[in-house]
Amino acid sequence: QVQLVESGGGLVQTGGSLSLSCAASRRAFALLTIGWFRQAPRKEREFVAGINWKGDTTNYEDSVKGRFTLSRDNAKSTAYLRMNSLKPEDTAVYFCAAKPGLIETRISDYEYWGRGTQVTVSS
Repeated sequence: QVQLVESGGGLVQTGGSLSLSCAASRRAFALLTIGWFRQAPRKEREFVAGINWKGDTTNYEDSVKGRFTLSRDNAKSTAYLRMNSLKPEDTAVYFCAAKPGLIETRISDYEYWGRGTQVTVSS
């Protein structure tokens, strides 16, 4: 089993930045694609971004392209999501998820999930 723990959420003003981390419990993390999802109040959970096991392929939803940046350090079993130019509509609980194989955008494709971290962007 792989356990994922997100951290780095908080309150930031519009235009500010936050960096989220996703730490894994096992070295097998290095073989997994990492996806980031978010869920705002009264909305469905949605795909934000994904990065493959090697870190050489990424996928970003249009709403975050140019603002969010994925990275990972497999030696530390940790993935990162740098969020710049934050907007109020980015406010949500952000979840880290993991799966074998290629990056996918569907929630059902991800086998492992963290508990989420709250990101709040004030206007």
